Amino acid sequence: MAKVGIPRALAYYSYYPLWETFFTEVGAQIVLSEPTTKDILNDGVKETVNDACVPIKIFHGHVMSLRDKVDYLFIPRLVNINRLTTFCPKFLGLPDMIRSSIDGLPPIIDVRVDFRRGRYELFKICCRVGRIFTHNYWRILRAYRKATAVFRRFRRLVEQGFTPDDAMEIIHHPDRKENYPPPAEGQLRLALLGYPYELYDQYVCLNVIGKLKAMGVSVITADMVPAQALLRQTKKVAKRLFWTYSDQVIKAAHHFLENRGVDGIVHVTAFGCGPDSMVDKLIEIDARGQNGLPYISLMIDEQTAEAGVVTRLEAFVDMLRRRRRLHEDNISLSR
Repeated sequence: MAKVGIPRALAYYSYYPLWETFFTEVGAQIVLSEPTTKDILNDGVKETVNDACVPIKIFHGHVMSLRDKVDYLFIPRLVNINRLTTFCPKFLGLPDMIRSSIDGLPPIIDVRVDFRRGRYELFKICCRVGRIFTHNYWRILRAYRKATAVFRRFRRLVEQGFTPDDAMEIIHHPDRKENYPPPAEGQLRLALLGYPYELYDQYVCLNVIGKLKAMGVSVITADMVPAQALLRQTKKVAKRLFWTYSDQVIKAAHHFLENRGVDGIVHVTAFGCGPDSMVDKLIEIDARGQNGLPYISLMIDEQTAEAGVVTRLEAFVDMLRRRRRLHEDNISLSR
């Protein structure tokens, strides 16, 4: 059975259940890299060009950890998945970047993913990839149908409030409950915005989600906003951003600002990411214009210290609680 390596980085947090199911159903064995560690990051830093952002460095490290364990590496060339926006150039050139940076690699499956080519492009992609492992058309078709069904379930779970890792755990263990517990009455709710591969990688993001939950805060990310709600923001944002993940974050920020369903916004941004710096400033400006909705930006890189992040989050959460108490006291006095 051929082994296909999938790095636990970048698009993994958005699409892994789809590809895991498909490869398994066509007869391949998935080898997933371990969660990010200091060694993986250090390996990636050594192999990557100096001006690369932290997520790209981490991806290189994950590829290094898989290099000698698999028969193939799956690194799709993500271009367009919604016919509106395009992925970051480093996604578009990721297979070429990996080939030029790391020696001794197994064959790379670098199929181009561009939904502007037609309605059935995903099925065509699955056919091209599936033929590497089987020439049975009906097996590929069944694999495609099962993979898309699993992916739809994955997206439903994330929109309920589960993180991608928790959603994958539920998919792998059907006996687990699928209903996400609602936030407790009076609990602070924070919008945690950023690219999925930043927010959900516990090492690079210093487990910000876990830290906020430990502080008694309910966390909502851009992935948890239903697709239709984001689509409704298309005509409301001043300018649609060109890059896919940046556009998602901006629309999610507008969604939260418009519905006032959160007490504040935390934006996690990666040092060295050009689009991210623009997104950060746009969200800050919009937050100030919406009756001063509290906003904080956390910039991460390979040198980010955990103590500094925790201190800033604790101060922000404490400020929000004081702000809420003051608001409640004012309401009481007005009565």
